[in-house]
Amino acid sequence: MQWEVVIGLEIHAQLATKSKIFSAASTAYGAAPNSQACAVDLGLPGVLPVFNKEALRMAVKFGLANGCDITRRSVFARKNYFYPDLPKGYQISQMDHPIVAKGELEIELEDGSTKIIGITRAHLEEDAGKSLHEDFHGMTGIDLNRAGTPLLEIVSEPDMRSAKEAVAYMKKIHSLVQYLEICDGNMQEGSFRCDANVSIRPKGQQEYGTRAELKNINSFRFVERAINVEVERQIDVLEGGAKVVQETRLYDADKNETRSMRSKEEAFDYRYFPDPDLLPVEIDDAYIEAIRATLPELPDAKKMRFIDEYNLKAEDANTLTSDRGLADFFEAVVKTGGDTKLSANWVISELLGALNKGSMGLAESPVTAEMLGDMIKRIKDNTISGKIAKQVFAAMWEDEGDADAIIEAKGLKQVTDSGAIEKIVDEVLANNPAQVEQYRGGNEKILGFFVGQVMKASQGKANPGQVNQLLSAKLKD
Repeated sequence: MQWEVVIGLEIHAQLATKSKIFSAASTAYGAAPNSQACAVDLGLPGVLPVFNKEALRMAVKFGLANGCDITRRSVFARKNYFYPDLPKGYQISQMDHPIVAKGELEIELEDGSTKIIGITRAHLEEDAGKSLHEDFHGMTGIDLNRAGTPLLEIVSEPDMRSAKEAVAYMKKIHSLVQYLEICDGNMQEGSFRCDANVSIRPKGQQEYGTRAELKNINSFRFVERAINVEVERQIDVLEGGAKVVQETRLYDADKNETRSMRSKEEAFDYRYFPDPDLLPVEIDDAYIEAIRATLPELPDAKKMRFIDEYNLKAEDANTLTSDRGLADFFEAVVKTGGDTKLSANWVISELLGALNKGSMGLAESPVTAEMLGDMIKRIKDNTISGKIAKQVFAAMWEDEGDADAIIEAKGLKQVTDSGAIEKIVDEVLANNPAQVEQYRGGNEKILGFFVGQVMKASQGKANPGQVNQLLSAKLKD
């Protein structure tokens, strides 16, 4: 039987507020366990939650960026369940009246085509604490620092039909929340994670199959692997004559498998009801328009501008605009270096390559945009060749100074004296008579051999353009 995969994602983006959603406690990452959980976060008697207006602003900003409906009167509700890291015995969330309602997002697929993914809703809620199982000798430690941290839960329609589509959607949301500066997108710290609802159905069938929810996946690679593994499991279950059970499952990356955690609850299991301690949130058109005025240039618009303004290939523009910081870095390089093509090549190939190799973020780069732009200027004015520039970049990466200082200290200035280059060319041709005869006999591919020999003799400092011109002229004599 041919099966169709149906996927919906619930993405949890931690909002970049300084304090929690209903208290003044800090949201800073890395504090000692339980040092940032105040009486409000713990739900102690006599305390009342107070809504953080920054969380509201950020949620509305996200909705406007996606053309979503903004709810003028949203309501907080209590979601009741019992778990050791949920100190109050309920989570403050939104059910019937979320702050952000329906919208849509366009994603680009690997073949260059696009697809619209519906956004069902994006609601505000508080995070729970964290259960720690390592180093407790059969017991569980509870860290409540995250309790009360503001989350925007972005729920998609079940519009994705493959793991790759799900990853493309998740990456697009990841890029968007960073552009909007409402979430730092740090997946290692848990600031951006998702639950994947996965089901299969016979091709052509309209009714959805029974879904399993894969909880708390915090990397794009694991999302793809987890969905593919779960699809295979469900196919095996159905083709073996059994039924898929609606449940919550955990993805084990070490074993590359999903395993059952608990039966999947329905909304009524949580006994939602409006939180009696929080008034409805009412906003007007003036508030919404004021936030709309703060929207930055969004990824899709920036990509099209990069293609038009800088004459970049779509693939390069896509890479450079995938992250707001990277796009800003590139434009700063162009401003200093004055060459869009060279700037794009050096940022994408050399800079990103070095960052990936060192498992570093852009903010950790020892080479600034101005330093890279200054080096590109030296390529343009023929002070150094592209090959020598790689040595300069490597030295800058090791904090040996800026481009000019490195070129001077290491004597890397390109030789552009035609007389000096001609002397080296004459020596190379005199030392390789057999190859000269081959070239003159019709083997023009051997020109590369001569170029290599001249560059080697000049220690890479000869201007490649002049070398090619002199060789071509002399080999025709």
